[in-house]
Amino acid sequence: MALTVFGLTGGIGSGKSTVAAHFAKRGVPIVDADELAREVVRPGAPALEEIVQTFGREVLAADGALDRRALAERVFTDEAARKRLEAITHPRIAALARERFAQLEAEGHTLACYVVPLLFERGLEDTYRPVVTVVASERAQIERAAARDAVSPAHVAARLRAQLPLEEKARRSDYVIDNSGSLVNTLVEADRVLDAIRRAHAGPRAS
Repeated sequence: MALTVFGLTGGIGSGKSTVAAHFAKRGVPIVDADELAREVVRPGAPALEEIVQTFGREVLAADGALDRRALAERVFTDEAARKRLEAITHPRIAALARERFAQLEAEGHTLACYVVPLLFERGLEDTYRPVVTVVASERAQIERAAARDAVSPAHVAARLRAQLPLEEKARRSDYVIDNSGSLVNTLVEADRVLDAIRRAHAGPRAS
């Protein structure tokens, strides 16, 4: 049976990682676009060399690794710079994701989850279906992300404004998980969604 890869997305601080971790506990292999993004810019990788050539050595940390915060500050308010960065990283992330999915299929898995924060913004909603979006109140998003990333609430709010609104992501999704309440309620919703996906797309042989 062919591998079904469904997309998991949401906004900053909405709870994607919480839901993905729960899916993993239930036996679903997880491929995370953010982890792939870190992998493609590891020291010595061609993508990192191209980033340095494009943006200068000031985006490198003292140990030669990519200073992600410095790079983010460089491209956040410069759309042309952001597009140059995406042209370097996105094709490599996509290729690495395809490799991971091919490996999972070869291992006999029939269901996998691809966590992509900017799934809709990158036009991937037709590639990885069904799409599951994790939503939360804007206040919860800002509080969680500010604490997690050690940045100001204003910085998180500005990042939220640069993304597609969660309401629009939810409208375009096949399933929505509300993470505004308790963790127990979130995981109950996650179970409901995963059970529905397994029934509809993976059948009784789901991994």
